[in-house]
Amino acid sequence: MTDKILVFYGSYRSDRMGIRLADYIVAGLKARGIDAELIDAKAVGLPMLDRMYKEHPKGSAPAALEDLAQKIKSADAFVFVTGEYNWGMQPGLKNLTDHFLEEWFWRPAAIASYSGGRLAGTRASYAWHNTLSEMGMVVISSTLTVGPIGQALDAGGKPTGDAGHALEKSFPRFADDLLWWLEAAKAQRIKRAPPY
Repeated sequence: MTDKILVFYGSYRSDRMGIRLADYIVAGLKARGIDAELIDAKAVGLPMLDRMYKEHPKGSAPAALEDLAQKIKSADAFVFVTGEYNWGMQPGLKNLTDHFLEEWFWRPAAIASYSGGRLAGTRASYAWHNTLSEMGMVVISSTLTVGPIGQALDAGGKPTGDAGHALEKSFPRFADDLLWWLEAAKAQRIKRAPPY
């Protein structure tokens, strides 16, 4: 059975550069034989959080919410691709993740951050690490930090220049780390049911 990884992306801007990084990661995982799927918060279009998925009576959640809940529950791991907004998280991606809680439990997560500058979204990455841990995921230690995003990947998602070279050099370790934790978590869930 093929491993399933969901790659989440959350910018709602009209000129989105980070989508290039999300597409690069999806392609890189697929090249390793992984069933990787991009979940674009803007395309999913969830409203601002009013009710979490679990707060809807069974069978009454909006279709987009129900569909995404089933994808999250069936995934083996997650990648969160995040830009940095004023030293913090993108609101679109945070809003999407907050619609769920138990659905995330007992699977590994990885963080890929980017920005228009040389710090490459690292401050958002730090914020996401704590948040994803609180939401029941094991966050791997390897991260991708890409910046300046406009110089790292061209419009077709191909690495360019020094920033692109750094991304190509970093991605294998990032993917190896995530896949190791994916296999470990999957084996442990088979061996012993999670305690809650």
